[in-house]
Amino acid sequence: MRIYNTMSRQKEELVPMTPGELKIYACGPTVYNYIHIGNARPICVFDVLRRYLEYRGMKVTYVQNFTDIDDKIINKANEENSDYLTVSRRYMEEYKKDAAGLNVRPATIHPLATENIDEIIAIISKLVEKGYAYAVDGDVYFRTNKFSEYGKLSHQPLEELQAGARISVGDVKEDPMDFAVWKAAKPGEPYWESPWGHGRPGWHIECSAMVRRYLGETIDLHCGGQDLIFPHHENEIAQSECCNGAPFARYWMHNGYINVDNKKMSKSLGNFFTVRDVAEKYGYEPIRYLMVSSHYRMPINYSVDIIEQCKASLERLYNCRDNLRFLLENAAEGQKEGEEGVLARMTQYRDQFIEAMDDDLNTADGLAALFGLAREINSSVNGESSKELCQKALALYMELANVLGLLYVEKDNSLDAEIEALIEKRTQARKNRDWATADAIRDELKARHVVLEDTPQGVKWHIEE
Repeated sequence: MRIYNTMSRQKEELVPMTPGELKIYACGPTVYNYIHIGNARPICVFDVLRRYLEYRGMKVTYVQNFTDIDDKIINKANEENSDYLTVSRRYMEEYKKDAAGLNVRPATIHPLATENIDEIIAIISKLVEKGYAYAVDGDVYFRTNKFSEYGKLSHQPLEELQAGARISVGDVKEDPMDFAVWKAAKPGEPYWESPWGHGRPGWHIECSAMVRRYLGETIDLHCGGQDLIFPHHENEIAQSECCNGAPFARYWMHNGYINVDNKKMSKSLGNFFTVRDVAEKYGYEPIRYLMVSSHYRMPINYSVDIIEQCKASLERLYNCRDNLRFLLENAAEGQKEGEEGVLARMTQYRDQFIEAMDDDLNTADGLAALFGLAREINSSVNGESSKELCQKALALYMELANVLGLLYVEKDNSLDAEIEALIEKRTQARKNRDWATADAIRDELKARHVVLEDTPQGVKWHIEE
C-alpha cells in the first residue's frame, strides 16, 4: 500500500517497522461538547484505514486518545456550575454513541490525558534536564529554537512561523514561538502535583506521553485532521524527538477540511452542525457515506442536497444486498452452467477495490468498485441462479462493504414479521379471490411506505423513504 506522507509530501510505500504489524496513533476529541461533522471525517477515514489494513492481513494496534482536561472543558464546567470530570465523562459517552452510530470501531486503546499525568511529568522533566524546556512561575515552556528541525512537518522554517505567530504580551516566554507543556493552575482550577507546583498538562504534551506509553518512542503512522499539522503535530514531534532522541512517527496522514454549503463551517456563520443533529434527521450512515465518498485528502462539502444524495446512494446499495438475501432464501442447490463466468466477473471488482485502496486509501474509487459489483450482481444474479452463486455474491459484496464500514444497518425484525404476516394474509386473499381484502392490505402497506413486488419466487418488499 502506498500513502501520501505529509512529512515527505509524496506517496510512499507503507512499510511497517515490524513485518505484519502496524502501530497507529490518531488524535481524538476534546470532550467538552458533541462532535461536529468536521470531527466525523478523521474518525471515519482512519477507521476505514484500520479496517483495510486488517483486511489485508496486518495486525494493527490503534490508539486514539481523549483530551479530558483542557481550557474548553474547564470553561464548560464553569458555565454549568459543574466540574471538569462530570463534563468530560458525559461527553466521552456521547462521543461513543456517535462513533457507534457511524460504525466506527473502538480503538485498541482509548487513553485519557488525566490517566497519564506521571508519564507527562516524566517527559517534561527530561526536556527541562536536557535544556529543551524551562520553568517560569509554575509554567513550563518548550524552547522551539533549540530544535533545529522545528517546522519540518508543516514545511515552514521557524522564521516564517514566528512572523505569523500571535505574540503574547509580557516577558514570561523567552521567545513568542515557545509553547506551554505545563500550565500553572489558576484559582479554582483542577490541578496535579508536579516539580513546578500545582498545574496541569498543556494540550500538545499529552499525545507525546500517550504515544510513548502505549506504542513506544517511534511509531509507524500518526493520523489526524489537516488543521492539526501546525502547531499540534509539529509540537508533538519537537517534544518527543528531543526527549527520546529517536524519530517520532515514520509516516503522517492528514485528512482535508469539510465545508458547509461551500463555506467554512463556523458557529458565527450559523452553519455549524453536530453529528447528532444531522443523524437525528438523516441517520448516521449517510454521514459515514459522505466521509468515504471522496478521497480523504480532498476538501468535501456538506449540504442538505448532498446528504440526501448519500441517502439515495445507500438505498441502491441496500436494495442489492436485500435482493441477494431474498434470492438466497429461495435459490436451489447446484451450480449452473455459466455461473463460473459470473463469479470471475464479480471477483474482478475485488481486484479493482484493492487497487484503489492500495493507492493512498482511495475510498472514492473503492466505492465505485462496490457499485460496479452491485450492477454486476443486479444483472447476473436472478431467480434462476443457484444457492452457491447467491452465497458467493453476497459474501463478496459484504466483504467490500465491511471494509468501508457501510451496509451495517439491519431492519427491525419485529416490523419484518408484522409485514410478512400482512403479505401472507394478502396472498391468501388473492387465492380466495377476495380482491377487496387484498387491495386494502396493499393500500395499508403503501401508506406505511412498504412497496410490494410480485416475483416468480414470491412477494418481495422494501421500505420506501
